[in-house]
Amino acid sequence: MKRSQWMSGVVVLAVAAGGAWWWSQRNAQADVQYRTAPIERGGLQVSVSASGTVNPVTQVSVGTQVSGQVRAVYVDFNTEVKAGQLIAEIDPQTFEYRVSSAQADVNAARAAVAIAVANASSSRANVSRAQSDLAEAQRTHERNVSLVAQGFIAQSEADRTRAVLTSAQESLRAVQALVGVSEAQIQSAQANVAQREAALAQARIDLSRTRITSPVNGIVIKRTVEKGQTVAASLQAPELFVIAQNLSDMQVDASIDEADVGRIQPGLKAGFTVDAFPGQTFEGEVRQVRKAATNVSNVVTYVAVVRFANESGRLLPGMTANVRVVTESRENVLKVPNAALRVRVAGAEPAGPADAPAAAPAAPGRPGRIHLLNEQGQPVAYAVRVGVSDGTATELLVPPDAPEAGVMVEGAPVVTGVTAKASGPRTSGPRMSF
Repeated sequence: MKRSQWMSGVVVLAVAAGGAWWWSQRNAQADVQYRTAPIERGGLQVSVSASGTVNPVTQVSVGTQVSGQVRAVYVDFNTEVKAGQLIAEIDPQTFEYRVSSAQADVNAARAAVAIAVANASSSRANVSRAQSDLAEAQRTHERNVSLVAQGFIAQSEADRTRAVLTSAQESLRAVQALVGVSEAQIQSAQANVAQREAALAQARIDLSRTRITSPVNGIVIKRTVEKGQTVAASLQAPELFVIAQNLSDMQVDASIDEADVGRIQPGLKAGFTVDAFPGQTFEGEVRQVRKAATNVSNVVTYVAVVRFANESGRLLPGMTANVRVVTESRENVLKVPNAALRVRVAGAEPAGPADAPAAAPAAPGRPGRIHLLNEQGQPVAYAVRVGVSDGTATELLVPPDAPEAGVMVEGAPVVTGVTAKASGPRTSGPRMSF
């Protein structure tokens, strides 16, 4: 083969190889499509979603402290009641008998006090008599002692009066002791009276408890008793009624997951919906985050209390509410779809220095990466800092003096996905025959 022919073959082969490479690259690029969305400017609201139950702010469970048969029920569901209003009554006959028996015991105890007082008076009279006898014995003995000294009477007479004096002294001490006993009997009888009076007061209280009254102004939302039913109050009072104090001021007890409870604070605004009124959102405010945890199937939740006004009375106790608590809010910020932060484009060239960390470690936000399309429609990767997210879009933090500030502007196309373009069979470039 001549050298010129060999050189011509090499040139043709090189041209063919270059054309084939260009053709394959063209087909590869044509087989890829980029889904994009514009960078937007607007507001962002970060929220926590939960479910809960609509409840009155104050509801009272009314029970009974005594056992017996219900004689009458004076209220029904939805009955408005006033504090102190009679709402039910238990048959009082047994308790009336107990009051009569306790009153008789008090009367008997008071009579015992009167007897003890009379005995004490008698004992004091005996003391006075014994003192008089002792004084007389003392005078007689002293006179006899003087007469013995003068020799007018015998010594035996003085000895006799001395014995009488000693006996009078002992008699006085005995009746004085009886006075002490009588005083103690009076105190015992008086204590017994106090005890019987306490039993009488208890019996009267039990009698008064047969009349069941409303403790608050409100409306009856639950009734579990009927006329003629027997109720038994033992270790726990049976529930007869539930009274809601005010249905115009209510609350939602929302169950907040432990992962979100750190973001819930009193004073945050909340909105919620109920199935009874689809399409309507009711507004409220977080008033309390209760520290008591609830563990159900290893899922830990906390209760956040959302207060709201129910002036129209449409929302009823027990309704299920889907609550959305706004924890953070941003206005007039750049934001990108969350998909833009998840997409990865193979072979995308970083935008020079912007591929380095977008901010110092102390700067706000967390690191992320997005891809913007350049003028040739090719993706360019940018390292960015992002802020809060509402689950759909994420705040894009771009300092005004950052190098990428002129690129990451409102309306710039950001890549949100990469798909393969559907096409027919590829056609390769011309191949040289060897």
